[in-house]
Amino acid sequence: MATITSSTSSTATTTTKSSTTTSATATKGAASVNKSTANAILTSLGSGSGVDTDTLVGQLVDAQFAAKRAQITAKTEKLTAQISDAATLKSFVSDFAKAVDTLVTGGTLATQPNVSNAQVAGATAISGAPMSASASATVKVDRLATVQTVTSGKLAKTDAFGTGTLTLKIGTATYDAGGKMTDLAVGKAGDGSDLSFDIAIAPPNDTPAAIAAAINAKNTGVTASVITDADGGAFLALKGQTGTAQAFSLTGSGGTLDTLSIGKDATATSKMAVVGQSGNAKLSVDGVTVERSSNEISDLVPGVKLTLAGTGTTTLTGTRPDAALTNAVKDFVETFNQLLTEVRKQTNAVDGSLRADPAAKQLLRNLQGFASKTLLPDAAVGTPSTLAGIGIRTNKTDGSMEIDDAALTKAMKDTPDAIQAMFTPNSFGATGINAAMQSLKLSSGSSLYGLGATDLKLRKAQDELTKESAKVDDQATRFQTRLTQQYASMNSRVSAYKQTQSFMKQQIDGWYKSN
Repeated sequence: MATITSSTSSTATTTTKSSTTTSATATKGAASVNKSTANAILTSLGSGSGVDTDTLVGQLVDAQFAAKRAQITAKTEKLTAQISDAATLKSFVSDFAKAVDTLVTGGTLATQPNVSNAQVAGATAISGAPMSASASATVKVDRLATVQTVTSGKLAKTDAFGTGTLTLKIGTATYDAGGKMTDLAVGKAGDGSDLSFDIAIAPPNDTPAAIAAAINAKNTGVTASVITDADGGAFLALKGQTGTAQAFSLTGSGGTLDTLSIGKDATATSKMAVVGQSGNAKLSVDGVTVERSSNEISDLVPGVKLTLAGTGTTTLTGTRPDAALTNAVKDFVETFNQLLTEVRKQTNAVDGSLRADPAAKQLLRNLQGFASKTLLPDAAVGTPSTLAGIGIRTNKTDGSMEIDDAALTKAMKDTPDAIQAMFTPNSFGATGINAAMQSLKLSSGSSLYGLGATDLKLRKAQDELTKESAKVDDQATRFQTRLTQQYASMNSRVSAYKQTQSFMKQQIDGWYKSN
């Protein structure tokens, strides 16, 4: 990215200079043609000064403005280099922060949960809430969460139910011994209103497929479909969501829509039947029995999402990726030092292009103190909270990081959870190596006080130079025009003097002959 920015800036500068040069050349060329033509006429008449005014004027103009143009060129080249180097640093920090974010949020550095019986439940790590490697749990599943399903008797695809309304209600159902719904306590929406929905039906959209589409369009959580039999018959099927409170009833009025009713208001002519009841999952974790409305549960074991698959018992344990964490620390230090080297190069007091830039110098200071930056502000006493605390030393000569392998190995053995906390996301995203890098990215790239502000300042200076260059070109053009006029006047006078001289010579020669 930095290379692209640099190339773009350089190209823009070159284009401006090329455009300016072309304009100046065109103006100079037009004036040269005029002068050459005038000189040719004078020469053809045997008059004129004989001086090559075209070359002389060009040399005088170049000499007059050479120093100023050289100064502008030097400043332009310096600004171009500074813009390129500032973009390089900004891009380097941004790419580094992005790579750290990908690594940290990818889940490869988090403790991975394992289950002894995957037929009972699966387990995955939750990003932002890492599981402790020492954590374990015994999970016993007594019942899975279920959904209410309803199907109709066999219908014809072309059956028409007429004009009327279907009223869909969602809540907690009561079923009799035969599975028939005898009552429904209607649930409440977030705004306190009943979970009751009216669905208008009218020809020609009153066939089984059209009714299914109308139910789905309400987006209530109850979905409908039409299942076709081999003989062309059709079954209207409805399905709710898991959980006891996700049962539903359907009441039809108008036309023959009453034959699609489900629940206590259903008549004997109803073609619908409940074939599956809604219910909560029932399980126990380490002996504590709970119910949940879904088979995906994320609030029982810290850092773990359980996916219930069947009844039975399974043991949950965690495996920390120690090798991956160690490699992550080493990779971070290596890339960090590459960034630091580039920043030190651009801020070198002797020849660094950004040696006087406050944003680049502040970035250098931030990097040199990074190892001692607190990454875990809530760390317990005696637990490392900085990179320095896990064996990352700062070289006093240049501020680069060095890994004390023995200290890192000891920290990985004694306080592995702290290292994992530094390199894994948390619920708030405010701690750890990722939060520190995102903060560095924002501050270093700020358009108010960071490298973004540096870029704006340099480009503004570049625009001013472009204007100054155009001003110099205008002055050179006017100076050239003035000299051309002066030399043309001189040529005319010299020509007149020569004519007078020739006339006087003829007169004198005539006097001598007459004598």
